[in-house]
Amino acid sequence: MKRKLKNNASKGFVISGLIITSIMLIMVVASIFYTPYAPTAMDYDSILEGPSLTLMGTDNMGRDIFSRVMTGTRTTLLIAAGIVAFGAFFGTIIGALCGYFGGILDEILMRINDALFAFPGILLALVFVSLFGKGKYNVVLALGIAFIPSFARIARSEFLREKNMAYVSLAKLWGTSDFRIMVAHILPNTASVMVPSVLIGFNNAVLAEAGLSFLGVGVQPPDASLGMMLSDAGQYIFSSPTYVLGPGITLVLLVLGFSLLGEGLSNEK
Repeated sequence: MKRKLKNNASKGFVISGLIITSIMLIMVVASIFYTPYAPTAMDYDSILEGPSLTLMGTDNMGRDIFSRVMTGTRTTLLIAAGIVAFGAFFGTIIGALCGYFGGILDEILMRINDALFAFPGILLALVFVSLFGKGKYNVVLALGIAFIPSFARIARSEFLREKNMAYVSLAKLWGTSDFRIMVAHILPNTASVMVPSVLIGFNNAVLAEAGLSFLGVGVQPPDASLGMMLSDAGQYIFSSPTYVLGPGITLVLLVLGFSLLGEGLSNEK
C-alpha cells in the first residue's frame, strides 16, 4: 500500500513537473520568433506602467516586462544548460575513472574533487568572475567547474557499484576493452540515478545563475536575465509590484518544475 502511494506521488510529481516545464519551454521557444515588443526598446513616456496591453507593464526604462521575461527565461535556461552540461560531462568522466579503476587514481582525483567541493559554488564563481571578468560565458565556466564535484561523486558511486556486477565480469571474459565496458555497458545502467541528478543540478544552476546576475556579475545589459530583472526591480517593489512579480514568479515556476521532475524520477527508482 505504501509503495503504491509512493508510486502515485512520484507520477504526480513527474506530471506536474512536465506541465510546468513544458509551459516554460513553450514560452522560451516562442521568444526566439516573437515577443510582443522589442525587449530592449525603451519608452521614457511609459515608465513603470501597470499591466494593460503589455500584460506585465513596463520597467523603469519603459521596456516591456513580459517581453524581457520571455527572453530572460531563455537566457537563464541556456546558461543553466551550459553549466549542467559542463559539470555533468567532466564530473561523470572523473567519477567513472575513479569508480572503475580505483587505486591511486581514485585517491588523487577524489582529493582534488573534495577540495573543490569544500568551496560554496557561488563563492567559487564570484572569485572566478572577479579574476576573469563578468558575462554569461564566464558564468557558465565558473559554475560549471563548481558543479563538477557533485556529479563526480554520484558517478563514482554508481560505477563502483556496477563494476562488480555479473554482466561486467562477463564482458571482461569476452575480452571487451575497459573503455567499451564503461561507456557501452555501465554508463547506460547509471541513467536511473544520473538523469534525476541532472534535473536537480539544472534546478540548482538556474538558482545559481539568477543569484550571480542579481549580484551584477552574471548576465550584463542589454541582455535580459531573471536575476538581473529582480535586482533592478527591488527598489520599485511597492510602486510597481508587477515589475517584481513577473520575473519572480517565472523563476519560482522554473525551479518548481525541475524540482518536481527530479523528485518524481528519483522516487521511481
